[in-house]
Amino acid sequence: MNIALNLALILLLLALAFWTVVARETFAAVAGFVSYGLLLTLAWVALSAVDVALTEAAIGAGLTGALLIGAASRLRKTEAAARAERPDPATRVLAAIVATAVAAAIAACVLLLPDPAPTLVPEVARNIASTGVGNPITAVLMSFRAMDTLLEAIVLLFGLLGIWSLGSDRYWGGRPGLAPVAEPNGILAYMARVLPPIGIVVGIYILWVGADYPGGKFQGGTVLAAMWLLLMMSGLLDAPAVSQRWVRLALIAGPAAFILVGLLGVFVANAFLAYPEGLAKPLIIVIEVALLPSLAVTLTLLLIGPPQRAGSPP
Repeated sequence: MNIALNLALILLLLALAFWTVVARETFAAVAGFVSYGLLLTLAWVALSAVDVALTEAAIGAGLTGALLIGAASRLRKTEAAARAERPDPATRVLAAIVATAVAAAIAACVLLLPDPAPTLVPEVARNIASTGVGNPITAVLMSFRAMDTLLEAIVLLFGLLGIWSLGSDRYWGGRPGLAPVAEPNGILAYMARVLPPIGIVVGIYILWVGADYPGGKFQGGTVLAAMWLLLMMSGLLDAPAVSQRWVRLALIAGPAAFILVGLLGVFVANAFLAYPEGLAKPLIIVIEVALLPSLAVTLTLLLIGPPQRAGSPP
């Protein structure tokens, strides 16, 4: 039975991947991408990679899907002209050759790996207990790959600054998105009153258990961002002006705390982002807690786009 389900999942993944690539309409391709991400979440669960599955559902299918839907809506006016354009046969053949060559190169890299493949798992297993963290994914990401995790948070912040830079000069510092239209008796407003308290508890719980079980700041921050977006979509809450001081403090608080802990390691453990003996787990939790609101605010503002309206002063 498990073999049949796994085969069905593989076939569906391949079919959705093919559909996403060949679909001519942008919205259809985005719908295929989101569905692919949700199926990929099931695939990661089947492989017992629950942390990766949570990240795929929250960031891959959820956040990225929402961003692509927004992009598709903005491209709708120009899509008809783009569909009318057809590349010449030579371009199609060249694209097919390049795609096949890339796929073959990737397959060769995987199939020609030495047996056993090179791995750092034994080194990690010998040293992971020093972190005091029960979840191996969190331990690796916050200790052995802490620099990568720090840069991921900073890259998201730079991405948001890039989106803000697309706004008109006259609205710089204003509010992103269109003015909210409230429907107090609508189903969306009802959901926005019921779900956020539950979502906040779930997001904080996912963060807290991430030290010892699947979860963490990115997954929890995405849940909090979704609840905030629901309030905005329902019209019960307006987007904050990007010039407001609390917004900017929230954006930099997490990365700043991460960097400060890293600098602490320089003085007490002789390396940037090295943890003092016996304090690794408390410091990892401090970083995760500090990053949670920063990621939630960053992800929310990434989705609602550049400033488009005048806003209140900071």
